[in-house]
Amino acid sequence: MDEIKVGEVFTIVDETEQEQTVEVLAKVTLQGTDYVAVSFLDDLQEESEEDIDIFFLKVDNEGDLEAIENDEEFEKVSKAYDALLEEDEQ
Repeated sequence: MDEIKVGEVFTIVDETEQEQTVEVLAKVTLQGTDYVAVSFLDDLQEESEEDIDIFFLKVDNEGDLEAIENDEEFEKVSKAYDALLEEDEQ
């Protein structure tokens, strides 16, 4: 997989084996690891900003996406994403 870019749309298989189309909302790099914030495309088209579910995926060495299993890691990524949003609002 090539480098993932903000605005890119792709399909993932969720934990219930359902295909979901997601859009990349942001990308952050922490300690040399890339993470992307994504949301379901259906939600982005239908919901107001407050109702959108955002989740984070880790980009592994091969450029594949994987779930973040560790709560501590998730917290770091979530904080970095929030900081990114605050920068954009200024």
